[in-house]
Amino acid sequence: MANEISYHKKNDEIECVHYKNSTKCYAPHTHTGHLVLGYVEEGEVCIIMNGKEKVYGAGEQFKILPDVLHEIRTVDGKPYSMAVTCILFPATSSAASPENFPGDVKLVELKSSILDKPENMYLIEEMAADSNTSPFHLIRKFKKAFGLTPHQFQIQCKVRKAQKLLEEEKSVCQVTYDAGFCDQSHLDRCFQKVVGLTPKEYRASLKTDKE
Repeated sequence: MANEISYHKKNDEIECVHYKNSTKCYAPHTHTGHLVLGYVEEGEVCIIMNGKEKVYGAGEQFKILPDVLHEIRTVDGKPYSMAVTCILFPATSSAASPENFPGDVKLVELKSSILDKPENMYLIEEMAADSNTSPFHLIRKFKKAFGLTPHQFQIQCKVRKAQKLLEEEKSVCQVTYDAGFCDQSHLDRCFQKVVGLTPKEYRASLKTDKE
C-alpha cells in the first residue's frame, strides 16, 4: 500500500502524484484552480468528465481543466500505473471565475468563502440566507455551476486543507481540529474517499526533493 501511491510536492504551485499498479477509484470531484495533466504508463484508466467516459491506455495523456467535475475508475478492475501533475492556475483562469457567472456572483462569492475557510461551521441555511435564496435552490444552482453541492465542496476543501497540514508534519489529532472535522474517524472517512488513502498513509506517501 505504501508504495502504490506517492506524492511529490515540487513547490506551492506544482504537485506530482505517481500511481504504481493501482486499483484506486475516485468518486466525482474537482480540483479547484488546478490544471491536471496525466500520463498512463501501464494498463488502462477510465476518466469520466461531465458524464462522458473515455478510456486511456498506456502511452496516452489526458487533461482535466480547473473546476471540472470528473471521476476515475479502473477498467475491469485491472491495475494501472500513471503519473499525474497538478498545476495551480491563476484565479482568472478558473471555470468558476465571476465573468463566467454574471448572474450568479453570489455563488462565486460563496465558493470563495468556503475555499478560504473550509474549517468554519457553515450550515446550508446560513449559506442560503447569505445568497438570498432558499436552501433547495442554492444546492441546485451550486451543483449546476460547480459540479458538487455546497456540502460536498466544503468536505472536499476540508480534505485539501488537511493534506496541506499533514505536509507541515502536524499530528493527525491537530489536523482533525484545524481542518474542521468532528473527530478523527470523520477525517479518516472523508480523507480516504477524496484522496484514496488514510491521513497516515498519505503522510507516508509524501516524498521530498531530497529523496
